[in-house]
Amino acid sequence: MSTPPTGEQYTLHHDGAHGPVEAVITSVAAALRHLTVDGHDLVQGFDEHETPPFGCGIVLVPWPNRVRDGRWVHEGVVRQLDLTEVDRTNAIHGLLRNTPYQLVDKTADAVTLGAAVVPQHGYPFHLWTTVEYRLTGNGIRVTHSVTNLGEQPAPYAVGTHPFIRVGEHPVDELTITARTIEHVMVDERLNPVGFEPASNGWNLTDGRLIGELALDDAFRLEPDADGVTRTVLSAPDGSETEVWQDGDWQWLQLFITRSYPTAGGPVTAVAVEPMTAPADALNSGVGLRWIEPGATWAGSWGICRPA
Repeated sequence: MSTPPTGEQYTLHHDGAHGPVEAVITSVAAALRHLTVDGHDLVQGFDEHETPPFGCGIVLVPWPNRVRDGRWVHEGVVRQLDLTEVDRTNAIHGLLRNTPYQLVDKTADAVTLGAAVVPQHGYPFHLWTTVEYRLTGNGIRVTHSVTNLGEQPAPYAVGTHPFIRVGEHPVDELTITARTIEHVMVDERLNPVGFEPASNGWNLTDGRLIGELALDDAFRLEPDADGVTRTVLSAPDGSETEVWQDGDWQWLQLFITRSYPTAGGPVTAVAVEPMTAPADALNSGVGLRWIEPGATWAGSWGICRPA
């Protein structure tokens, strides 16, 4: 039997406080393909035999989102990345979105996958990156780490691309709430041109109905008192799904599509994408980390069904 395009599948199970928690992780792009708590879907899934629609669930490293024209300057040298968003002439979502990660460790309720970023067009750095998916009593905790294997400081940012659900509730009927404090303004190619306060139509602090929104936008979030930022999707019956980000993940991309493919036909889906930096960070430096040779950085985010 041939290996599916998403690669090896790692099934996780945990007997949580709110019922069984189950997830499926793919080796290609270390993607989160399935997540349920007590039978309730927390993410929009996809079949193992199809490429993740709209990048569903994949890891974005060593940068999330776009690099304008695939060009940036490092130590006075213009670096040219391969253009992977051809229609907008950008480099998008990093260098590992089609790469099979290696299995590092596996238990019943956790899996760690690893992959190397090798020196290549426009990115002359050597990194080792891992992703640990660990089930909790009401969801999943995802921890990303990166180690610089090279001999010079390496620029780094990371993001991920889950589409979020609240059980079987239609996404257009959900309310999204996040403490948005800054909105990234973009041009016609969706590249940043500046920042503005997240006021008026960009303010999600008091909640907005997804059916009334059209978004492919990034925001900087204000953390709660514990230093964690939270984005909550709420259904009319009060049930919720939460995406949380630790203090190193200040940025969030929200993307709504009304053509997500399913067996029953296209549906509305919303990607809630934690990021450590916004688009074009290689040029702007906003949120970008420089990992020293031999040094390691790690940070976490997660999805849960609040009690």
